[in-house]
Amino acid sequence: MLEWEGMKQSIILFLAFWIIASSASANLGANSESIEDAYGTIVQRRLRDDGKVDVVYAKGRYVYMVTFVNSRSISESYSRVNGTDLSEKEITKFLKANSGAKWVPANTGTERHFKSSDGTAEATYGILNGRPALTVRELKR
Repeated sequence: MLEWEGMKQSIILFLAFWIIASSASANLGANSESIEDAYGTIVQRRLRDDGKVDVVYAKGRYVYMVTFVNSRSISESYSRVNGTDLSEKEITKFLKANSGAKWVPANTGTERHFKSSDGTAEATYGILNGRPALTVRELKR
């Protein structure tokens, strides 16, 4: 009986973790509501002349800048609040969140470039607004 109680607790913990993790995921193509839920407090919102909307969010250790068209994310940038470099693990995590495809390095110049193997997105790791950031962009199909 004690073994069953332990198994029930493990299942409940797993389900709770899975629900939290899935509710916190947002990526290219996501709507503005799911992005806001995942990325936290809006720090700044700016309507561009071309109708796109740039929104900056802050949550935990990260600052997220998302560009929306018709309330759908087409570009996302990730950086640390303290302005330090993202680790390889963080870069990999953000890339995976934005495409189920494999990301292939395509380095040129001083910035690091990546392309998704399915051709739907590209990413750049370099300086954005004075801080190191990974920017992932949807490619037009």
